[in-house]
Amino acid sequence: MSTLQPTEPTRKRSIKEGTWIKCPGCKESIPASKIEKQLRVCHLCEHHMYVSARQRTEQILDSGTFEEWDADLISGDPLDFKDKSRTYVERVKAEQNKTGLSDAALTGTGMIRARRVAIGITDSQFIMGSMGSVVGERLTRLAERATEQGLPLIIVSGSGGGARMHEGIFSLMQMAKISAALARHDDAGGLFISVLTNPTMGGVAASFASLGDVVIAEPKALIGFAGPRTIKATIRVELPAGFQTSEFLLEHGFIDRIVSRDKLKSEIARTIDYCGK
Repeated sequence: MSTLQPTEPTRKRSIKEGTWIKCPGCKESIPASKIEKQLRVCHLCEHHMYVSARQRTEQILDSGTFEEWDADLISGDPLDFKDKSRTYVERVKAEQNKTGLSDAALTGTGMIRARRVAIGITDSQFIMGSMGSVVGERLTRLAERATEQGLPLIIVSGSGGGARMHEGIFSLMQMAKISAALARHDDAGGLFISVLTNPTMGGVAASFASLGDVVIAEPKALIGFAGPRTIKATIRVELPAGFQTSEFLLEHGFIDRIVSRDKLKSEIARTIDYCGK
C-alpha cells in the first residue's frame, strides 16, 4: 500500500431540464430533478436508488462539516494481477477517474445534527464496493480514531463485491483486521452503528457490516454472503420469497430496524442520544 495526492471530488453534474430516470423498482420514468429532491427514492414504489459515497455525506451529515481522512492511501498490486481485459493497476485508475474516489471507502469525521461522529461509507460504483487493502486500512483507522477520540462510529455499507479478488489473501485479511479494531472500540465503551444498503454482500456482510451495536438497513436492500442466484445454483432448492432482503432479515432477527433514507439522519442522531454517546 502506498500514498497519493487526494483525489479531487467529482463536481456534481447539473441535471438538464426534461431529463427522466427509469426507476429500477417499478420501471416508471420519473423526472430526474424530482428523484434528486427525494434523495434518489422513487415516490411511486419507494425504491432506494444508488447514492454515491459523497452524496451520502451530504445526506447524512450537517452541511459543510465533513472532513475526509486518509484520502492519500492507494492499494499496491501484490499479485501483479491481470484479467482478460486489463491489469489491476489499470482497473483501479479507471475506477478513480469514473468515481472521483481513490478507492471504494470514503472515511472521515463530521456532524450529525450537531453530534460529532466518525463515519465511513463504501461505494458500490468502485469495483462493486469490494474490500481491498485500502478499504480495510481506512475503516480500521476510522475505528481506531473513533476509539481514541470517543466518537460514535457510523459505517454505511454498499458493497456488492465482498473481498476484492485482485488482492487475494490481503483482501481477506481485512475482515479480521477491521473486526479486531471494532472489538477494541467496543471494549472502550464506543458505539458502532452499522447501516446496510443495497447491496451489502460477501466478506463485508460477513465481518464489520454485521457487527454494529445497532444495525439499520434501507428498505428492500440485498444483504447476505453469497447472492441468491449463487445459492440456488449450488444447493438447487427454491429459496423463500424475499430471501436476503432487509424485510426478510428483520423478520429473522439479523438486523434491528429498517429506516427509509429521508429518516436516516434523524434516526442515527436519536440512537446516539439514546445510547448516551
